[in-house]
Amino acid sequence: MDVFKELRVISGVTVSGNGELTFVGSDAKIHRTDATGSSRWAFPVGDIGRAYPVVTPQGVTIAASYDDTVYALDPAGKLLWKLKLDGDIFATPALRIDGSVIVATAGGTIHALSPAGKTLWTYKVGAPVFSSPAIGPDGTVYFGAQNNRMHALTPGGQLKWAYTAGSLVFSSPAVGPDGSVYFGSSDRRIHAVGPDGQPKWTVLTGLFVNASPIITSGGLVVVGSYDGSVYAVNTSGETEWTYRAGAGVAGSAVELSDGSVIVPDLSGTVHAIGKAGQALWQIKTGKKIDTGISVSDQGSLYFVTDGGGLNIVQKQRPLAVGPWTTFHGAPNPVGRVPTPVELQAQTQARRAAASAVVAALKPATPVATAPAQPARPPQPTQPTQPAQPTRPAQPTTPTQPTQPAQPTQPAQPVQPTQPAQPALTPEQFAAAAGQQARVADGQLFLPLTEAAGALGLTVRNVTVRTATLRVQAQNLPVTVRLFDRVAFVPLAALADLPGAQVRLVSGAARGVELGVAGRTAVFPVNVARLLSLQSGAEFAVDTR
Repeated sequence: MDVFKELRVISGVTVSGNGELTFVGSDAKIHRTDATGSSRWAFPVGDIGRAYPVVTPQGVTIAASYDDTVYALDPAGKLLWKLKLDGDIFATPALRIDGSVIVATAGGTIHALSPAGKTLWTYKVGAPVFSSPAIGPDGTVYFGAQNNRMHALTPGGQLKWAYTAGSLVFSSPAVGPDGSVYFGSSDRRIHAVGPDGQPKWTVLTGLFVNASPIITSGGLVVVGSYDGSVYAVNTSGETEWTYRAGAGVAGSAVELSDGSVIVPDLSGTVHAIGKAGQALWQIKTGKKIDTGISVSDQGSLYFVTDGGGLNIVQKQRPLAVGPWTTFHGAPNPVGRVPTPVELQAQTQARRAAASAVVAALKPATPVATAPAQPARPPQPTQPTQPAQPTRPAQPTTPTQPTQPAQPTQPAQPVQPTQPAQPALTPEQFAAAAGQQARVADGQLFLPLTEAAGALGLTVRNVTVRTATLRVQAQNLPVTVRLFDRVAFVPLAALADLPGAQVRLVSGAARGVELGVAGRTAVFPVNVARLLSLQSGAEFAVDTR
């Protein structure tokens, strides 16, 4: 690692053409720094946010946070305008060629905003949207939602089509030059859909695919899965190679100008993968990475480790030139297919770094790779995830990286990835879970560790939105939400696990009885007191 700075970064890192960085911090500020992380300016907003800021060609920063608001700042960090929308904004906005932006909210609405921040049109989805919208070459707006669908809207905001996947779509779409759309789903598949909304192919993985794909300059769709593998699939749906990272992958990959692919995993390892799927090198930080790699035109690699540490690897190759070689299509993630003029400008801007001498990195320990058309894993039982993912908590101080430039402090993890050792009995775990139960957005939540301990389940791969439960030799995803830096799971998600049975218990042992995988626990929860029995306003159902 050439540079490591404790900057409390919580969003993805946006890189401008001049190498400057823009991100949202856990201090609820939009930050601009130079290429090494030294501060230029900071602008306070109403809450934290995970969406990447978007920097326009004019230098205007469009950023969003969990105060339901979109902000536009001039190049000096001064407010130009702000607009409050109808829900948390987790998805990165998309910038259209005319300067207007497309913003998706957890309130279930797509908003088109003018360069001056005025509403041009809105589209009611009928379900929360956490997938970042993307713009096709003809102006079509693509996005996934919690109704299991990938949607396509006309430039004017009318529905063109909606393709139904087998489960939730957190993954943001990658759009090819022909308008084909590639994305992952919690149904454990990578999907390809033509510009007419007709399915082209699907590729089965071992677990859910929340990461957003890229499209390499050679036409490969590359994306990681929570099964610990990275898949490279050609546009005909044939698997060219599979790389075994060994830990779940939630962040997007990038392709560099030499054809190598860089991808992080949830164990904190950054992998460099060659054109044939072979391991080139690794950087092991020991801290979770759940956002993608960012790359400057000058050849610096940026990634954020758990706790908000900014990590920089310098003197590497720049991005490959192509329509979607990084998250949202560009280092200043505009989220649209570039024009031929923009592709030519990319080539010119990256030419020097593409031919410069690169710094040598330690070769990776060989990792087994699968040949083309590897055997597909058997399809496990499909879990159901609830519609509402989590709002991430403010990160804690990170641990020492493997090769830091500066020493760091010991970590204070957000949530352990294994249930507590049996200092408590299952009954005591259940009692503790019931005591800590809480309600948000009409759902009853239980603390993840205590609920899992009561049911004898192992917890793995906890991120800000999801966790994996080990249930009868299967790894099953559930949505989680963080309250006060602790992961909580919706009761509905536990009740939807395969074979689960749930009922209300009255009398002295009043509460909720839940049975999973042969283990039954009674959580002492007063459902009538915690949950209003009056129906609240629901999302409109899209019947089109």
